[in-house]
Amino acid sequence: MDKLLPGVPPASALGKALSYTVNQWPKLALHLEHPEVPADNNYLENQIRPFAQGRRAWLFAHNPYGAKASANLYSLVSCARVNGLEPYAYLVHLLEELPKASTADALEALLPWNAKPVLQARRAA
Repeated sequence: MDKLLPGVPPASALGKALSYTVNQWPKLALHLEHPEVPADNNYLENQIRPFAQGRRAWLFAHNPYGAKASANLYSLVSCARVNGLEPYAYLVHLLEELPKASTADALEALLPWNAKPVLQARRAA
């Protein structure tokens, strides 16, 4: 790249591509120096995809309340996934137990990381 770049017009497509590659080389080579760093960001892309899709859907929510409800549901589902829960089972548990929760401790018990043992016990039974 270093030999080819000086002979290529900078405004050409190849010149732009080579300039970009040379400028980004430390970032591109990072995974060679640190094998624990992945060469791509597919995992993160997959984690944020539901929010990107939701953002598109929220444009058609008809009003701010519908958009907020949709965003809350996406947050609950994502939180369940991050904590290793099956989202549907967590939502069912949450909707069954939330009306019974009258204290801060009872509400805290419904958080995904606290509800995980209860849901795992239900699944095992």
